[in-house]
Parts: sequence; structure tokens; C-alpha cells
Amino acid sequence: MKSFFETDAGGGAGLSRQRWARLAFILLVWTLVGLFFSSQVYFYWLGTPKQMSLLRSLAWQMTAVVIFALSTPLVLLLARRYRVERQTWRRAVPVHLLAGTGICAVWAAFHILLDIYFNGNLDAFEWRHLPRIVFLNIDRELLIYWIIVVVSHAADYYQRYREGELRASQAQLQALKMQLHPHFLFNALHSISALVHSDPDAADKMIARLGDFLRLTLDSAAAQEVPLRQELEFLNCYLDIARTRFRDRLTTQIEAEPQVLDCVVPNLILQPIVENAIRHGVSQRASCGHVEVRAARAGDALRLEVRDNGRGLPEGVGVARAKQGGGVGLANTRARLQQLYGNSYHFEISNVPTGGAIVTLEFPLHGSTSEPGAEHAPSIDAAPPGKPRAAGARGPVSSRA
Repeated sequence: MKSFFETDAGGGAGLSRQRWARLAFILLVWTLVGLFFSSQVYFYWLGTPKQMSLLRSLAWQMTAVVIFALSTPLVLLLARRYRVERQTWRRAVPVHLLAGTGICAVWAAFHILLDIYFNGNLDAFEWRHLPRIVFLNIDRELLIYWIIVVVSHAADYYQRYREGELRASQAQLQALKMQLHPHFLFNALHSISALVHSDPDAADKMIARLGDFLRLTLDSAAAQEVPLRQELEFLNCYLDIARTRFRDRLTTQIEAEPQVLDCVVPNLILQPIVENAIRHGVSQRASCGHVEVRAARAGDALRLEVRDNGRGLPEGVGVARAKQGGGVGLANTRARLQQLYGNSYHFEISNVPTGGAIVTLEFPLHGSTSEPGAEHAPSIDAAPPGKPRAAGARGPVSSRA
């Protein structure tokens, strides 16, 4: 990522447009400066014997800033190549002193002659005095030169700061994702070890679905966000493993509005929430447990809900702890949402009046959506654990098991 004031290397229409945009910005800045000084000159001489017309004031000052506008790209080039930094200042400072003095001498000579011309004294001017007058007036030009250099450095430092923040944020997100993988793998392997002697067929099916899950995870390992359709495919792999473990004690249901299936969501955002619902809700029941996952559009946001019919959250302390993030999976979920969306997200865990708990996520809607009035696609029954999905299925829209 380059600073606004840097010139890109290479060709291409895109790069040419960027260069022209930078030149247009420089021209705009100096045009505003010229207009400001034109008004100052006009009102300064207004009502005096040397009263000057507004048109002549504009011609004088706008001509004066032309040389600044034309040479600013050269100054920015020098500022970029010879940055005054701790490692390079011994080389950069002499270059700027020499080059800056030469450029400013040209600026000063041009402006002195321009002032003399517009004051009507050019014919009487003694050219032998020009070097002395330039020397006496070069301080203003040097100030402008160093202002341009400082602005270039400030823009570059800001750009580096933003790039550093972005890299740190991406590293933190990646670290949070890597924490989820061992957490899930530990639980999955523990479940397989519990079944490997009592039910080898079920353990074999769990291993197969775990392999599918890991393959899908590795295929999108570098992505922080994936389409909801792909996220639900991940979730189906996990639920196949969970249903194999719990047998008749667990049923699941996934429903998503068709218009949000191509919207992007944080990668692996649903799996730790569903795992938490099964572990702390369904597994505590003596009877059959049920987990529902719903995805729908809510205005300009995407709403994801995970509901279970477990015993719900304990009163008081349990609810407060849930709002702070819960265990590893939920704490990482909250941290990832904060990193990706800042404060533009909603994360809530609450009890359901009829029993159980519900986790609600809302964050900005990104990606393509169809019309909100689109009809739901027909239900697609989830394949039994270990059995391949029917050919041609594009991913779950509504599935029950």
C-alpha cells in the first residue's frame, strides 16, 4: 500500500489514473492558495492610489503559484527518495539543503520578477541586484519547501502506521482462529476415543467427517470471511460428528434465507457457538436435545441465531458471565467480531422463555443478496453421518436431522 504522495512504478490504466488524481490534487491545493492570496492582494490595494482590479490580482497570484504547482512533484520525489530518518538523515539532510536551496532560488527569482512586472517597474529594474534580492527573500521559499517535505513525511508515517495496525489486526485474527482449531480438535478426538471401543462403526464415521471438516477448513485457512453457504457446509460436517456421538439424543435444524447465503461471515463463526450449545445445553439433558441455527436479513445487518432446548443459563452470575463471552469458544467469537467490525456488531446470549438458551449475532451485511421477498428453497434433509450428499446439492438452505 503506497502513500498518496508516492508515484507508482509500472504502467497500466489504473496507475495512470492514480497519477493524474495526485496531480489534480496538487493543482487543486495550489489553486486554493492562489485564490486566497489573490483576495488578499485585491483588498490590500483597494481604496489606495494603486488600486488593482480583481482580474489583475488573480492573474498576479495565480501565475505566482504555477511554479509551485509544477515543481511540487519534484519536491515530493526528493522527499520520498531521501527521507530524513534515523538511519538515513546524514545523507538526506545535505541533499535537501543543496537541492532545496537551488529549487527555492529559482522560486524566489521567479516571484521577484513577477512582483516587479505587476507593479510596473520591470523596465527600470537593475538585473545585477537580482542575486542579492533573491538571497534576502529565499527564506519564505525555503519554508514552503520544507512544509512540502514535512507533509510528505507525515503522510508516509501515517500510511506505515495504518499498515502496521492492519498487519497486527490480521495477526490477532489469525491467532484467534488457530485457538479455535485445537479447541475443536481436542473435543472431537475425545469423542472419537470414547466410541472407538464401544462403537467402532460410529468412531469410523466420526473420523471420516472430521477429515471432511479439516479439508474444508484448510481450503479456506487464509480467509477471515467466507460466504454463509460455505460456513453452513462447515457446520454440517461438525453436526454430523456430533449426531454420531449423541445418536438419538440430538436433533439439529438449519434454516437460512436464500438471499443471505452468498453474504460473507467470519470464518468458523458458528461452529464454536453450536459446540457450546451442545456441550453446556444438550449434553446435560436426559432426554433428546435439539439445536436450531437460523440466518436471516435484519435491515442492513445479517442476523445469526443458535438456539438449544437445554437447561439455559443460570440466574444472575451465569447470565453476567455469558455476556462477557463465556468459555474459550465464545470469548474468541466476541474478540473476532470486535476485530472485524469494531463496534458495529451485536452479540447476545440469553434464556428462552420456553427453555434453553439462544445466542444472537448481528453484524454488517456484506456480499450479494437477492430480493428480500425471495421464497425459501425447499427443505434439504441432512445426509446421515458418513453418507455422501446427493449430487448437485449446492449447500444447505434448510436442513433437519
